[in-house]
Amino acid sequence: MLYKIYLKKGTVYLPTTMRQEASYMDVEPVTVVPVADTEALRRAMQNTIPKQNSFLPSAEGARKPPVLLKYTGDKSWSAFMRGTSPWSIYEKDGNYQIEGYRTDRKGYWEEDPNNVIKFPPGTPLEAVIDRMIAILQDAAQQT
Repeated sequence: MLYKIYLKKGTVYLPTTMRQEASYMDVEPVTVVPVADTEALRRAMQNTIPKQNSFLPSAEGARKPPVLLKYTGDKSWSAFMRGTSPWSIYEKDGNYQIEGYRTDRKGYWEEDPNNVIKFPPGTPLEAVIDRMIAILQDAAQQT
């Protein structure tokens, strides 16, 4: 399971993440929550994080603009990337991991190996969500 989270200008964007042949795609619905509203953010994550990613054939996502642009008002993906803090929550066999991203010198996001939090086996999703909220709120204060 992969779940994506984006923080931009004090707002958290929680898209539905669908699995494709070799990648993942953000699709509707997208939940939008102010990062400062801890309880709303917790509820949104509890309601949005899927147990598994549904499959979306690649042809269905082809040539569509990124769904998040509609919510942020950005005109392009590169404009969306500026000032955005992207995160992912991974789950495999009940083990969770939070990963942050950095911007590669070529301009795209890549996983940041120095920004990974691995949770012990058996950690409940609620603990992962609480840690993710703390990370997002801390990141929002630093911008």
